[in-house]
Amino acid sequence: MSDSMIVIGITLFYLVMVLAVGLRARGQASSSLEGYVAGGRHVGVVILFFILGAEIFSAFAFLGTPGWSYQHGAPALYILAYLSLVPITIWALGPRVAKLGRERGYLTQGDMIADHYRSKPLGMLAGGIGVVALVPYLTIQIAGAGLLFQAATDGAVPFWLGGLLAFLVVAAYVFSSGLSGIGWTNLLQGLMMIVIAWFLGLAIPERLYGGVGEMFAQLQQQAPEYLTMPGANGMGWGYFSTAVLVSAFGGAMWPHLFMKFYSADSGKTLRKVSVFYPLYAYLLVPLLFIGFAGILAFADTPLERSDTVLLRMVMDVANFSPWVIGLMLSGALAAAMSTGANLAHTAAVVLVRDVMGPTVMKNASEKSAVSATRWSVLGLSLAAYLLALLNPGSLVMILLTAYGLIVQLFPMVIGALFMPSLRRASVMAGALVGSLGYLLMDFVWSSPFGWHAGVWAMLLNIAVVAIWQRFVRADHDTLQASPVSH
Repeated sequence: MSDSMIVIGITLFYLVMVLAVGLRARGQASSSLEGYVAGGRHVGVVILFFILGAEIFSAFAFLGTPGWSYQHGAPALYILAYLSLVPITIWALGPRVAKLGRERGYLTQGDMIADHYRSKPLGMLAGGIGVVALVPYLTIQIAGAGLLFQAATDGAVPFWLGGLLAFLVVAAYVFSSGLSGIGWTNLLQGLMMIVIAWFLGLAIPERLYGGVGEMFAQLQQQAPEYLTMPGANGMGWGYFSTAVLVSAFGGAMWPHLFMKFYSADSGKTLRKVSVFYPLYAYLLVPLLFIGFAGILAFADTPLERSDTVLLRMVMDVANFSPWVIGLMLSGALAAAMSTGANLAHTAAVVLVRDVMGPTVMKNASEKSAVSATRWSVLGLSLAAYLLALLNPGSLVMILLTAYGLIVQLFPMVIGALFMPSLRRASVMAGALVGSLGYLLMDFVWSSPFGWHAGVWAMLLNIAVVAIWQRFVRADHDTLQASPVSH
């Protein structure tokens, strides 16, 4: 049996196992809208920990993280810096959001916004921004799966087929089982990718340099620019710091995070998860090691695409057996598919409930809403797959672009939770101006001082909200709702 066939066989077995677990998780609750979306609001600590952790361990983690440490060196630590702030988000926002969701029947972020501001158009705007930001995020997972299959099988499974296989497996169990399928498959896949990440992160430096410490000693002698800021490729403190801020505040605004808050069985569960959540960030450390190991390994022949450094290290440099390569591919696919499942599920729910619900599905029954959500999973996943076929650039840059857009929801969300004096017209104007400004700075103009464009757009957003609050008179159409805490 050829090496490629061994790798393909191990991976296909893994995909079948994940599909079986996901389909088996379908229960009676999955047939109702609340069950399909929020798991009946009784998800406990362990499953919720792995569901939320899947947002870190994605194709971004297995491919983008080592890719950035290989390309930039020390600036890649921005990933650990912003993840250290995520537990604060869960602790501060999670219990409050979960309580409101249980009391008022919220299933999406847009539900909370529309209800608080008494404005369906504002909920639709939040939902629209969420879907637009989620699709590129989902594209990362499918593109990552395609890259993994193509490289690990030496082209026997091409990029388009590898991405398609991952897309079909994820779409099938999310279509069938909703959040229940996501929870149980994330538990399985979480354990798989944690073991694989630490094994590779320690084994590769040991094989090539005699250990992690010796690897960094050699880097200090031969390529010290990778161990200091601004790194080897000129990422200054400005971009580093603003990337941390955008990722931290933007991470708190993701629609799938709010939906997981709604699914928790209690606020106490969410606070427990926030305590253990940093363990996931700690598990990105070995993936950073792999990127640093690649700096010396490919010093003479730099890689054309930094996202492939993990694959090239495993297959071409460390010379692992096909059995290890197959397990590596399965672990990396676990990362991509677990996050992809979360994103496909959330994007479909937001599209149907927040965008289509007040318009074309205004009078739809619950059964029709569940059906439309299931089919939207397939439609949005297909759209992300087609975008992945366009061969997008750096996975990290795609993710940072998505964060820059989603962070524009920050003022309206904080207003709904903690600042009831903010009016709907103010936050709507801020979100529109901030989103437009971000897209222009990211794709048309250059961001001033080399900062992440999302920070400038956020400042513009806040300025518009403040000016509108101060100078635009509130009439009977723009009066805010009463505080959501009552």
